[in-house]
Amino acid sequence: MKILILGAGNLLLSDEGFGVHFIRYLENNYQFPDNVELCDAGTSGIMITHKLEEAELVYIVDVIKAKGEPGTLLRYDKKDIMLKQIPLKMSPHQIGIQEMLLVSEMRGHCPDKVFLLGVIPASTVPGNELSPVLEETLIKLAEKLVSELRDLTKSSIIKKP
Repeated sequence: MKILILGAGNLLLSDEGFGVHFIRYLENNYQFPDNVELCDAGTSGIMITHKLEEAELVYIVDVIKAKGEPGTLLRYDKKDIMLKQIPLKMSPHQIGIQEMLLVSEMRGHCPDKVFLLGVIPASTVPGNELSPVLEETLIKLAEKLVSELRDLTKSSIIKKP
């Protein structure tokens, strides 16, 4: 099964860059099997639809505007995304999530399993570092996702020394 982990965000707006920081953290700390692709989508939005269409299982990691404490992780499945039951968009790059899925559906290449792992940010002011609370959330989410992938794929994902 081809798996895509896609991190979206703007690295110039502190916590807004969470998805990109997440992908970089995974790249630096874990070794994944060949069927798992890590993708730094940045602010590409709909321009990376082809990546989504090549996978059977997709995890999109991004910040979301929702009620709750900064660092809270919210998980949405494809149905939630397609029905626009996700919280308000935080930035222009998020314009692509529903649109990517709709384009892929129309082309007959949309994966059945798509999850949005959304995190509530603490700050979106200019800056290239995550807030301390999102730095902690990033590590916890990485451990949680790696564990889920190990259970799902029965493959070894190795933590780098």
